[in-house]
Parts: sequence; C-alpha cells; structure tokens
Amino acid sequence: MVEEKLRRVAVLAAVLVGSLGIGADALAAADTHAPPACVAATTVLPDPAQCLRGYGFDSAAGRGDRAEATLAALYKRAGTHMDLSQFAEATQILDCAEAVAGAHPSAAVAQELARRRGVLEFRRECPLQALNWFKRALAEAERSENRVAQGKNWTNIGAALLRLGDVRGALQAQTASLDLLRGVPTEAARPLNNLAEIYRDLGDAAQASRYYRQAHDAHLATGNQVEAAHTLESWGASLLDRGDNRGGEALLLQAREALLKTDNRKYLQRTYAELARAAQARGDLDAAERWARSGLAAVNAGAGEIAPAPLQLQAAQVERLRGRPRAALQRVEAALGALSAHDGDRPALQAEAAAAHEALGEWPQAMAALRRSEQAARVLREAQYDRETQWLQLRFATAERDRTIAALAAQNRVRSLALWLTVVSALAALLGLTVFFLRRQQRARVAEAARRARLDEEIDYYRRAADELGVDRARLQAALDSREDAVLVLDGAGQVLAANRAASELVQPGAQAPVAGRGFGELLDGDDARRFAQALEHLEESSAPQRLAFSFGGERLNAQLSESGHGEGSIVLGLRRAEHSAAGRSVAEHAVDALPEAGAEAAVEFKVEPAGPGDEALRSSFRRALVELMLAVVEAWERSTGQGRLELAEKSRIWRVTVDDGRLRARAMERYLSLSKLPRQPRWRDVLRSGYYVLAECPLEETVRGELQRHVDAVLAYTRRNALV
Repeated sequence: MVEEKLRRVAVLAAVLVGSLGIGADALAAADTHAPPACVAATTVLPDPAQCLRGYGFDSAAGRGDRAEATLAALYKRAGTHMDLSQFAEATQILDCAEAVAGAHPSAAVAQELARRRGVLEFRRECPLQALNWFKRALAEAERSENRVAQGKNWTNIGAALLRLGDVRGALQAQTASLDLLRGVPTEAARPLNNLAEIYRDLGDAAQASRYYRQAHDAHLATGNQVEAAHTLESWGASLLDRGDNRGGEALLLQAREALLKTDNRKYLQRTYAELARAAQARGDLDAAERWARSGLAAVNAGAGEIAPAPLQLQAAQVERLRGRPRAALQRVEAALGALSAHDGDRPALQAEAAAAHEALGEWPQAMAALRRSEQAARVLREAQYDRETQWLQLRFATAERDRTIAALAAQNRVRSLALWLTVVSALAALLGLTVFFLRRQQRARVAEAARRARLDEEIDYYRRAADELGVDRARLQAALDSREDAVLVLDGAGQVLAANRAASELVQPGAQAPVAGRGFGELLDGDDARRFAQALEHLEESSAPQRLAFSFGGERLNAQLSESGHGEGSIVLGLRRAEHSAAGRSVAEHAVDALPEAGAEAAVEFKVEPAGPGDEALRSSFRRALVELMLAVVEAWERSTGQGRLELAEKSRIWRVTVDDGRLRARAMERYLSLSKLPRQPRWRDVLRSGYYVLAECPLEETVRGELQRHVDAVLAYTRRNALV
C-alpha cells in the first residue's frame, strides 16, 4: 500500500497548505511544474517607484494612507502567481512589496512580509527555508503582541515541521496555535483541523475524530459552511482509510449536501472522488460510476479547469472495471499530463495505467507503467527522506552547538576560577611593573623637561646672537644725529634703518612722519626709483660704491651707495646738494667712519690683502665654510617648514628679494649658495644671522639641528681665530 500511503501524504500536505492561508481553489493548480531549487531571499531590493509602475501603480501608491492598500494588492497578485506555480514572478512581487514597506517597516508589516515569504518557500517545496521565515514572522508578531498573528504563525510552523518529518514538533506547534486562537472563533478551527490530520496520519482514529468534530463545530459556529463541509469530507476520508465504509460514506454525503449549496466546485469534486472510492469499496460499481460522473460534471472545462487527480483515478478505475480499459488508459494519461514529476498522485495513476494495459493484454506497456509507478514513488520517498535528513542534520547541528556552548560554559567557569587566582598573583607583578614604568616615565619626563629647557636656552641664545649681529639702531641713530652731513643707513632691501636730521630735511622737508622704516625707493619718482634699484643690484654684485643723482622737491641731490664695511649687511647712503664741493672725502666715506660698532661684532675687519700662502688657505677655508653653512641653513629651512628660500628671505628680513624678469628672486642669498658666486667681501654676519634664525624659529629634528650647529660652530671658529668677532 505504498501508493495509498503516498497519496495520504499528498492529501495531508494539501490540507496544511490550506492552513497557511492559501485558498482551496489553488490546490488543483499547485505543483504543475517541478519545484525549483531552494535559493536565498533577494538581498538587493528593486526601486519602489519603478516596480510599482511595472505593476500598474502610480508613484504615490506606496506612500501615506495608500501604502497598506498597495501592499494588500501586491500580496493578492503574488498569491495568484503562487497558485499557478509561477514562483519567480511571486518572488519579484514580494521583493517589490518589501521595497515599498521601506527599511524600517512596522511590526505588523514585517510580520506579514515574512509570513508571505514563508508561504512562498513552502509552496516551492523548501520547508526548511519556509520554517525560518515563519519563525521570523512569529518574532515580529510577538514584538507587536498580536495573539492572532502568533497563532497563525505557529500553525504555519507546524505545517513546515510536518513537511520536514518532525511530527512531534508539528503537534507542539499546532497545540501552541490552538492555545492562542481558542478565544478567536474565526481562527480556532484551523489548528483543530490540522491536529486532526496529523493524528489521522499517525493512525490515531479516535483523536483524529475528536479534533475533526471540534473543527466542524467551530466552522459552523462562525457560519463558514464551506470549511465545515471540507472538514466533513476529510473526516469521512479518514474513516474510509481505517475501513469504516458506512460511517465514512455518511459523512461524505453530508459534506456533499452542504457543498451543493455553495459554489465551491473543488471541494465538491474531491467529495465525489471519495464517494466513488467508498462505492467501489463496497462493490457498487453503478454508484461509483454515478459519483465519478457527477464529479466530472462539476468541472468547468470551458474555464480551463482540470479535474483533480483523485477524481480522475476513481473514474479510470470505474472505466476499467466496467470493461473499458482503453477509456481508462486515456483518462489516466490525461491526468498524468497535468501533474508534476513530484506530485503525490502520480504513483497511483501510473499503477492504474499498468492495470489498464494489463486488461488490454499489453504486457510490456504494463511493466513499463509499473516501473514508472515505482520510480515516482521512489522520487517521492527520496524527496521526503532528503527533507527529513536535512531537518535532522540541522537539529543535530543545533544540538551540537548547544552542547558545545554548555561545555564551553562549564570550562569558562573553571577557567574563571583559575583566572581569578592568576589575576591575584599577577596583580602584584603588575603593580611592580606599574611602579617601574611610572618611575621610568617620570625620569623620561624629567629628561624631556631638561631637554626642552636646554632647547629654550639655545633658542634664546640664537636670538640674542642674531640680534647682536645686527646693527644697534639706537646707537646708530645717536651717532648719525651728531653729524651735520646727510646720511641714511639702509638694509639690503633698501629699507631705511636710520636717518639723521640733515638727511630727513633733504628727503622730506617739513615732513612730520619719520623717514626710518620706509623703503627709500618709495620716496623717489619712477626713473629715480629704477636707477636706485639698479644701484642696489650693482652694489651686491661688485661691492664698489655706486654714485647716482635724483631729485627731491625740485632740488637736485647727489648720492653715493656703499657697504658699511662691517659685514652686517647694512648700506650707507650719503646725500649732498649738487652745488656742494666734492672736496675731501665723500659724504658716504664720512658716514662709514661714523658708523658705530654693532656690539662685539664690529671690532675688527677681515683682512684679505695682502694675502700670504697661509692667509690664502685660511680665506678659502672660511669661504667654503660660509657656503656650507648657507646650504645647511636652506636645507634645514626647507625640510622643517616645507617652504622655499624666497620665504626664508622674506620672513627673516635678512636678504633682499627682488623682481627679475617678472619673477621673485633672492639674488643676494643665492650668491652665498655657490663658492664660485660668493662675493669677494662676504657678509658673513648675515650668513650667521640666517643660521641663528633657523635654529631659533624652526622645529628641527635633533640630527638636523646638530648638523646645522656644527656648520655654525665652524664659521664661528674661523671668525674667532681671525679676530672677526
């Protein structure tokens, strides 16, 4: 009775599918194709507006008050595709519904989406995936405290567990559903009917009849005549299975009378098939033929309906027993053509085809049909076995995981005790290490503070040294004011550092603002300013005095530019009226003599001529040391600030920046970067001041600071050795 057992499994699965919220009218259309492979749910959802337009909705259908109605319409459309076994299309519609619901849907919407996904997986013969979705839907229902939704999802979980072969789990799930839905008359009948079917499959007729009766009464209490008749039909079929032909036929007749008052032809066709089976069981072929023809007459062939396989099977058996095996064979072949390879009715239909071939004397065809019947039964058994094995593997993995967790928890408790002992013993060592590291850090902080103090002292020293190398402006101004000659002292850029009263009267007669602090070229007209700039450039090139003339307020003045001669980079500008005699020394020469010594730096001049062999070697070494120091200064500046030599010249205000062919250049400083371009009388104080400026103002690395200090010390050694400072 393998075929009968498989048929019972198919019937029970159909009943449970109905309990998942799928209409009974969909049962005949279900499984018309082989079930697709179980795949994961979609991870990338479509654009809501685009998919809604694809299904005939406007872009605003998924927003506001219309969203709920739109989701209901999408669910209905997905159910239609599931009824036709168009699972890919149903999946796309549910993806659209999830996209419309948004990233954070309400608990009710999330519950319904998960439940619909589970129904889809159940219909695709993927009960394990369906179980996961149903559990997710149950969690959402519990979060929203919706008892009705919880009960429905427990019903669905029971159906999935039964399909996986877990009868005990299915009974527990259906019982939990019944406990939740007992107070809801419209919903309580579903778990009752499912429990009856489970006990029927287990062979417990008494328990099955008890739950059938309760389900029938619950349907009648809510006025659901169709489901009440369906329960009677299932109850009658269960009595036929255990041999109670009279009791089963009586219940089937009651179901028929009730269904004739409704328009549910599918349930009516199933009832007629069971009545034909009951008539054959008691040997009444006339009644069996009458019931089979009545069932076939209830099929609306014009609307594309197909008679259910159980009804076709009973009609084919009647045809064969009536001596019409060819007609029986045609009916069986028509029924098989409408079934999928995994349909539970296929083995019984193939067996009936073998019986028809045998009646016709077609023995090879009969053997082939029997082999196909056995193969179909084996496919169903293997599919059921695979599902049960997969579920058992999952349960085993879960049990192993729980056991591993428990074992790890026990180990953790033991390890915790050992850890506490280790911690107590390690605290002392840790305390000792902490004291050690704190003392070490304290020593490091003291050393760092000392280093910072030394560095600050060095920076202060460099700044003082740089200031001492400059011109003492207060003393210079006092010296210039004591003279009657008109004398100005400029820096390398032409900025007026100091001017005596006579020079101020010549340059700006009666002016209130002082001349010092302004560029001398700004006081001149265009041509005079250009000649003055050229004279400064020539002075840098040759160090020879430069003579020129310019006008102030209509009065013609003669001037002479010359270096101060003390190496600090100052320029002396002597002025006189054009009518004055040039007898004696020039104004500039007098001015040079009048310049005070800048601290200790202007005591002695570097004597170059006459130069003996020793003096020439010393002079070459000194010039090389100056170039190396200047190169080290520029390199240290660029590495520490990321800026170029022009910025060094501008910010230090030691070197003059000029415009050469439309671009800025520090030509005076560049001459000190090459031994071949170094002036004959170098401004070594400006080179030292540049080194002191970088040492004092730039954040140098220790190695760079040490290298730059070495070059400074080398230049200072030459200057001290030759009494230059």
